[in-house]
Amino acid sequence: MTFLSGFIAIVGPPNVGKSTLLNRVLGVKTAIVTPKPQTTRNRILGVLHGDEYQMVFLDTPGIHKTHTSLHRSMVASALAALKEVDVVLVMIEMARPHDQEISLVLSNLKSAPKPSLLLINKIDLGPRQNLLPIMEEYRKLHPFEIMIPISALKGDGVEIVLKELKARLRPGPAFFPPDMGTDQSEAFHVSEIIREKIYYHTRDELPYSTAVTVEGMNEKPEKNLLVISAVIHVETPSQKGILIGEGGAMIKAIGRSARVDLERVFGTKVYLELTVRVEKNWSRDPRALRRLGY
Repeated sequence: MTFLSGFIAIVGPPNVGKSTLLNRVLGVKTAIVTPKPQTTRNRILGVLHGDEYQMVFLDTPGIHKTHTSLHRSMVASALAALKEVDVVLVMIEMARPHDQEISLVLSNLKSAPKPSLLLINKIDLGPRQNLLPIMEEYRKLHPFEIMIPISALKGDGVEIVLKELKARLRPGPAFFPPDMGTDQSEAFHVSEIIREKIYYHTRDELPYSTAVTVEGMNEKPEKNLLVISAVIHVETPSQKGILIGEGGAMIKAIGRSARVDLERVFGTKVYLELTVRVEKNWSRDPRALRRLGY
């Protein structure tokens, strides 16, 4: 049989379920997921290995109006993916099909025409009679090859998506070895898990003003222990105070939640040391963004 392969971008407005879909397809948690928009900041590559085929997915940051250097970097990363892949999955949410950000996605698709599929996500959360009007409207907006209602969270329709994607793969090489599921480093994965817990434990704008860098990961086999030291960067002293919390309660809660996930990922006990550091206006400073990995 001829080996088939291809690169597939998952694009759409913030918080429509792109990372949830990637995790569902791969069967492992590769991208962090929170109920808050703009959680994904970097492109996450995930590889699905099948019999005689390989699908390489790019989970992209949500496309939205930009206000800071960080947001511009996020959106630029998502839009660049449209030019680099073979197939595009455009995802919208059934409950908000008129998201104003979708026009930016569609205009960029027109300038870089690729086979594109529309995924209407979160069908488990609303009346399905809304699907036909949504599909009819999107037929007028863009020549999608197919429109598929799905629930990325529950898996409804995902097998249909994979079947349609496989039909659009082309003869080509396996770009990644069979034991590789993502190109993200362990340190990046650790930083993302910590950042996910910040989103869950803090409110308002604070999660969006934080970044995480990992300064050290040291194994101690004799103790079955992995020692991780990480820094949470914030933009103001008041944010630092909130993140630490009274008597260190907040930072301890974040650390406990992250440690549970980290021990599951690495299969060993984890000692997690978190430090909070003020880096004024890092999200608006291009040099700081590069230093922090954006």
